[in-house]
Amino acid sequence: MAAAGVCRSSAREDLEKVSDRCSRLCPDLCDRASSSSWGLKVAMVLLHVTFVGVIFLFDANLIRKTREEPWFTAVYLVVFVATLVQYFLTSGSSPGYVIDAMRAGNGSNTTYMKSPILKQSNSRNENIISSSTQNQLERQSSYSTSFWSKLVMDLYPPGSAIRNWTCTYCNIIQPPRAKHCHDCDKCVLQFDHHCVWLGTCIGQGNHCRFWWYIFEETILCVWTVVLYITFLHSEIVKACLFCLDFGMLTISAWADLIRWKDFIAIVLLALLLFCLIFLLLLLVFHSYLALTNQTTYEMVRRRRILYLRGIPEKVHPFSRGISKNLYTFCCPRGSRYTLEAIPIMEELEERARPYTCIDIISCRCC
Repeated sequence: MAAAGVCRSSAREDLEKVSDRCSRLCPDLCDRASSSSWGLKVAMVLLHVTFVGVIFLFDANLIRKTREEPWFTAVYLVVFVATLVQYFLTSGSSPGYVIDAMRAGNGSNTTYMKSPILKQSNSRNENIISSSTQNQLERQSSYSTSFWSKLVMDLYPPGSAIRNWTCTYCNIIQPPRAKHCHDCDKCVLQFDHHCVWLGTCIGQGNHCRFWWYIFEETILCVWTVVLYITFLHSEIVKACLFCLDFGMLTISAWADLIRWKDFIAIVLLALLLFCLIFLLLLLVFHSYLALTNQTTYEMVRRRRILYLRGIPEKVHPFSRGISKNLYTFCCPRGSRYTLEAIPIMEELEERARPYTCIDIISCRCC
């Protein structure tokens, strides 16, 4: 019994050592959230490979066309690889966190170091922080907090209370259009939504990249749907010619001609059509958001957002015209983080004014 206990304890120690080494070498794999995110990415890659690989396995005409016109398949595979690359780039990109903008605004990252600067004393058993160093850190921290508070509160209308814009989870002041994401456990600038398929938030830093991913995914889905329809059309033509040659036009004869490959292709085509409809709607919706400088969160929760209350629904407070909105969306400024102020009431009333013929000619919307 004692020997068995010793063996079990030694085995546990070996397992702990192996797990510690794995956690040091691959910390993302030991984290549950990171491992689930990687599992989702692997599933997405396998899903893409399945849809594309099945059509190449089943369609002999496509293989023949590839040999005759290799550029066709080469372009298709380039779109396929580019879509997967864009997926990984978008999932690994930062949406733009408020804490990072806060550090960049203060001009120094050392202010927010979690561990204080320690100084060895003459004591043998303990380390203490010198009073001068501690006072310096406190002055820097108070200066950074006051600087960020003044910077953010200037973006809100006069008379706004600071407690209304302080995040109860991060305990930092949120600029306009920011929101705390419970999945990421951080406040995100221009929060749009948390994408489950990408495993990250969509915000100011990666909204444009997310749009390009949807666009490439839509192109790939349309092309794949066309390949599946072409394959099934050729199979139907073959079945019709066979039935006409042998005079079999009954339902049972058609059922006998349907092969398991055709059934799998029909099921995958139905799934592709569902995905295509969803992607088209998503692409149109986010294109509209880009043209009007809005976010999904602002559209869905407009009545619950405090600084958007009282603004007419047809008025987009952060829109600066279609051309400027597209330029800001596609070509961000040199600064990575951009904080937008809430427009004054006079400007909002001007935007709510109905369009006239002169406004249309002068392209007021642009």
